[in-house]
Amino acid sequence: MSSDTSKSPIRNSRAVVRLPIIIGITLAAGVLLGSTFFSGGKKLSDVAKGYAKYREVLMLVENNYVDSVNTDDLVDFSITKMLEKLDPHTAYFNSEEATAARSQLESGFDGIGVEFNIFNDTVYVVTPLSGGPSETAGIQSGDRIISVNKENLSGPGVTNAQVYKVLRGKRGTKVDLGIERVGMPDKINVAVVRDRIPTYSVDASYMINNETGYLKVSRFSETTYDEFKTALKALKSEGLKNLILDLRGNPGGYMEKATSMADEFISGDKLLVYTEGKDSRFDRKTRSHVEGLFEQGPLIVLVDEGSASASEILAGALQDHDRALVVGRRSYGKGLVQMPIKLSDGSELRLTISRYYTPSGRSIQKPYELGKGEDYSQDLSHRYESGELFNADSIKFDKSKVYKTDGGRIVYGGGGITPDIFVPKDTLLNSKYLFELYSKNIIREYALKYANEHQKQLEKGSFDNYVNNFQVTDAMLSELGRDATRAGIKLNEKELNHSRPVIAAQTKAIIGRYVWGRKQKSGLNNEVFRVLNPTDNVYQQAVQMFGQAAQLEKGKFSSMNIPRN
Repeated sequence: MSSDTSKSPIRNSRAVVRLPIIIGITLAAGVLLGSTFFSGGKKLSDVAKGYAKYREVLMLVENNYVDSVNTDDLVDFSITKMLEKLDPHTAYFNSEEATAARSQLESGFDGIGVEFNIFNDTVYVVTPLSGGPSETAGIQSGDRIISVNKENLSGPGVTNAQVYKVLRGKRGTKVDLGIERVGMPDKINVAVVRDRIPTYSVDASYMINNETGYLKVSRFSETTYDEFKTALKALKSEGLKNLILDLRGNPGGYMEKATSMADEFISGDKLLVYTEGKDSRFDRKTRSHVEGLFEQGPLIVLVDEGSASASEILAGALQDHDRALVVGRRSYGKGLVQMPIKLSDGSELRLTISRYYTPSGRSIQKPYELGKGEDYSQDLSHRYESGELFNADSIKFDKSKVYKTDGGRIVYGGGGITPDIFVPKDTLLNSKYLFELYSKNIIREYALKYANEHQKQLEKGSFDNYVNNFQVTDAMLSELGRDATRAGIKLNEKELNHSRPVIAAQTKAIIGRYVWGRKQKSGLNNEVFRVLNPTDNVYQQAVQMFGQAAQLEKGKFSSMNIPRN
């Protein structure tokens, strides 16, 4: 190093200057949240040594590196890479990412409506938000978004901020996505029209018949518990005696909203969930304590591979106390607790501090290795390839993690909530032609066009009459096919006929929603679910299981004939 360089005055960038502030604010947050944040770990002096080394390197790069560098970017990158050595859910968000992430649960926004995670430099869809434009366009859990408007969205350096920037935008604008999907050899191109993403989390609440209700919860946000109570009270006023609670595709959210919901179903003073960590200050037990709205009556809970975190806490509590019959497929398996720590510049560290456990002692978290997120992120693909989504016998249990419910039924720990009644994923009516219709929004656009042209005629009747009597005709499907041809989709009569039930149901649901549902402001999408649920194999099985759910509630397990693995 030349003498001129060594004598140059030290010029600290904003990133270098803010490092002590970041450390300080982190320590302060630790003090507020439980005496000393680092208690139980290395001494603060050891942490300070590491910080001093890092600051020294950063200053040397800033002042002496041959080219100009953005040290703010270096700081963000190094923090992100450091956290990759930990569990898959500890994460760092810069200020833009933190604001966008909080808006998922706290306020509305304009975008395409997906929950996503970035693993191994690839954007994975956790779940499309119910009623949002991505769901309408056919985006599915496990899809990989590899390009946006023909620009790559995968590869080294992809960040949450980058994803938010390209996926969010003014409502009504279109975004073209390049999708890779398990089971399909070729990339799928999907056009999604951005819209206002609703803050509602109760998607549907209606009576199936005089005694049976259906309630769909898509996430656990700030308003979920209040929405849930309002919906449940309305169902009870209509004669509710049996309930289906649908948590499929629900990625979680605020734990206390899930436990408050559990408390509405579970009587007395019972454990709902507990957490344990390295520091006992983060250990917590949550118990039932209120007189709930539906503590008696057969209850069925639907879960699948998209049900995660708070959804699993709720389903696990109900299953362990033999309060609900759980139907569907094994849930996601996220049982790590993150504490959000806001840093001085608006960025946020979400640090894993403990694990969730169900009342019986089961860990919800599926296995992972520190610093090895690739296999973890590929879990849904592995489930597909192993056959687990289609056959209960393919579910692998850790026989060393056997637990029992209150009534003595065997349940397994070590990864998600396994249903009492397994129902396979239904892909029989899928086809490439169907995915192409989804990819260019043909079904939605045709349905909206039809609804506009026939709205006055349709509104003369009731929605009940529409559900029971309206048929999507051959002429309508032929017109839809012509729209698809004009959009560049080559007609495939064989695949059209094969997927006809799905196309017809989707078309009918969207027409019904547009004509009858868009005027109400409760956030409910009852019109869609009332049309589509009867074609849903998990729902179809669930409505037939209330006899067993009633036996479960009475503690008559021997007569239930519930298959266990």
